[in-house]
Amino acid sequence: MTQFTERDESLMTSKRKSTDQIELGKGDALLISDIQNDFLSGGRLAVPEGEQIIPVLNRYIGQFSHRQLPVFAIRDWHPANHCSFIQQGGPWPEHCVADSKGAEFSADLHLPVSALVISKGTDVEQDGYSGFTNRTFKEQLDNAGVRRLFIGGLATDYCVLNTVRDALSHHYKVVLLTDAIRAINVRRQDGENAINEMIQHGAIPVTLAMIK
Repeated sequence: MTQFTERDESLMTSKRKSTDQIELGKGDALLISDIQNDFLSGGRLAVPEGEQIIPVLNRYIGQFSHRQLPVFAIRDWHPANHCSFIQQGGPWPEHCVADSKGAEFSADLHLPVSALVISKGTDVEQDGYSGFTNRTFKEQLDNAGVRRLFIGGLATDYCVLNTVRDALSHHYKVVLLTDAIRAINVRRQDGENAINEMIQHGAIPVTLAMIK
């Protein structure tokens, strides 16, 4: 994992505070990662405080829907013998098995009817942390004319981080919704380190109050 010095931390803090308001417009899309029952309280791989970001994400959805901008919802959609499961030698308990209750989006998440669902982790031998592991995803973004992605959801240190990495590598502008992400934090600083890495590599950190 990337290590950050005190100077790096100071620079990241400065960048977080210096972001001006952002106006939504043509070419923007909202990308919500893994707001599924198994990642929420009572689920098989619950992310601490994961359910707390749902009301914030709903407000982002409202902003994008009001402007008729695209909303994408990424989900884990694993086969029962997926490589990431402990039973198969992976690090995680069984979660988000395709067509299971745990794989369903939270009923509290107000996705519009027009939301485009992107399934990942469908290959038995591929972790599938990034939405871009679905080979049709980039094509769908390009077909929709998307140039800037506003990314939030779960979990900061895995699926959000890897999706942001890939989005940047594909030369999309990335806006990180810092009030609408939560980390697993297998190690205590994993989430914070992930945020710092994303910002260091070009993601712009914002909160809902900065969107106009």
